[in-house]
Amino acid sequence: MSTDMNDIVGSHDVVLITLDTLRFDVAQEEFAAGRLPNLARFLPQEGWEERFTPGTFTYAAHCAFFAGFLPTPARPGNHPRLLSLQFDGSETTDARTYVFHGVDNIVAGFAGIGYRTICIGGVGFFNMHNPLGQALPGLFAERYWRREYGVTSQRSTNLQVELACQRLTVSELAQQRVFLFINISAIHQPNCHYLGTTEDSVQSHAAALRYVDEALVPLWQTLARRGDSFAIVCSDHGTAYGEDGYVGHRHGHPVVMRVPYAHFRIPRA
Repeated sequence: MSTDMNDIVGSHDVVLITLDTLRFDVAQEEFAAGRLPNLARFLPQEGWEERFTPGTFTYAAHCAFFAGFLPTPARPGNHPRLLSLQFDGSETTDARTYVFHGVDNIVAGFAGIGYRTICIGGVGFFNMHNPLGQALPGLFAERYWRREYGVTSQRSTNLQVELACQRLTVSELAQQRVFLFINISAIHQPNCHYLGTTEDSVQSHAAALRYVDEALVPLWQTLARRGDSFAIVCSDHGTAYGEDGYVGHRHGHPVVMRVPYAHFRIPRA
């Protein structure tokens, strides 16, 4: 970790975007082939950082994220974290980590220092249709979900970004910092519609990522116009398409455990 989050939190909007189900190998191949021109503006020259997820499915991974445990770099070491909760004996907190005190999740931590917290859900764990679907969104002051934000919508990311841009530009938030969380559902199965086929595949997984790359552009532009902002973009877990007989996720196959990660400042417009 090279970023001192004590220079970020309090002075920047902070955005956490989870590209639900995105595999590291697919993300890196698309980057290397030049097929992610918009995300590539923010990624390092070598592309995505390979990390290990703390959970093999959406709910488990996001519980960890909101406790300050983002995906762990896929190399030996303690790897100090960007954000953490006060936790005696933590070996992954150092002087560059921003530590929230007196709360049990980072969303409450941001709210406690004056941030407006906004959740724009995607997959079913954010649909607010039942107690489980309310658990994660319930951490936020504002939480939104529509069926059109879900996995079956071909325009889900466009619509999620449209709402995010609307909320970021309302007058009452002009002088307030925002912690914005978006769970991008488009890459999750089913994604075959991005190739016009009837079966999901690694190829349609990649096509969905290319769609997301383009759909996120208005969000980057809106954040740049608001001023200083800092983004964390990562997957919560990967998924299998028949490798070694595995399909889907919620198991420990390497294609599930290895996820892409990046964080970066967004330059002011």
